Amino acid sequence: MTTPRVAIVGTGANGAGIGADLTRAGLDVTLVDQWPENVEAMRARGVIVETPEETQTTPVRAIHLCEVACLRSQFDIALLGVDAYDTTWASQLIEPYLKADGLAVGLQNGMTIDQMLPVFGPERTLGAVIEIAAAMWEPGLVERHTPRAGTWFAVGSLDVATRGREGEVAGILQHAGVVEVVDDIRSAKWMKLVVNSAELVPSAICNLPLLDAARLPGMDAFMRRAGKEAITTAVAAGQSVVPIFGLEDVDPSDPEAVVDAMLDAVYTRWSLPQTKTTVLQDWLKGRRAEAAEINGEVVRTRERLGGTAPVNARIVEVATLIERGELALDPSNAALLLAESGSGRGPTQ
Repeated sequence: MTTPRVAIVGTGANGAGIGADLTRAGLDVTLVDQWPENVEAMRARGVIVETPEETQTTPVRAIHLCEVACLRSQFDIALLGVDAYDTTWASQLIEPYLKADGLAVGLQNGMTIDQMLPVFGPERTLGAVIEIAAAMWEPGLVERHTPRAGTWFAVGSLDVATRGREGEVAGILQHAGVVEVVDDIRSAKWMKLVVNSAELVPSAICNLPLLDAARLPGMDAFMRRAGKEAITTAVAAGQSVVPIFGLEDVDPSDPEAVVDAMLDAVYTRWSLPQTKTTVLQDWLKGRRAEAAEINGEVVRTRERLGGTAPVNARIVEVATLIERGELALDPSNAALLLAESGSGRGPTQ
């Protein structure tokens, strides 16, 4: 059997860590990244992955964006690991190098499948959800807070044209974590967006690791309100409440309880004391973050339905001030977010 050729476009903390896993498993993997120093570091010494238990160094094949044009063969699988707002151009970049019967998969937050489908076509696009905690503060060095055994993926078809091919991607991703094949991947991606709307941007606005932000007075309750507003929006838009993260005993008839279960799982299973969300990592690096693609998606969807999403709109408003340079990252920003927020229940220890 021919070893599948895999391209990973966007090799920050998640993409580089996954790329190292797949390379160690013997797959033919090419890492493509837009951060020049990162590519050079990976070429010079491989990908270094530090977990709480061990440090592994994996030699990898890494190329710059400009070198994609020099490729002379095509890939069987393209995995996108760029930020959600970079999805369209990254898809267009790698599309000519994906085989006619290849598969493209977005390992990203947000509803990026809607940017991928027009580029790759429904016959070459699968949806995915990923849950992992990692950081990259130095080129080529991954701080992986979630080891391989704790990393979770869901993969699913978006069209009858790919039905039955999910196993091709699941068989690859199983080298990087636990993989589930799901029937309703669009709803599963919405459930991930729901929990992301609760935790990623609000905690980043406070310039704190997730668990520390959730312990600020009123913040956990506010974050849960954001998630519950998001899940009611998803249901109103026709999405189903489906379990993700391998959670069991989830009652789809009680969406708000599902939000609590998902957020508690993030607190207890995917967060170390030092875990900073991807949004905060981007801001601390001077990069744009995904507020518009996460909380903004909730706001836009609710507006299309003729309503409003005031909690998520407030999050977007404050995030916009930060990205414009009009507001500094600081724990005191919690005061700009908070309203009556219910019980104030904090993260489970």
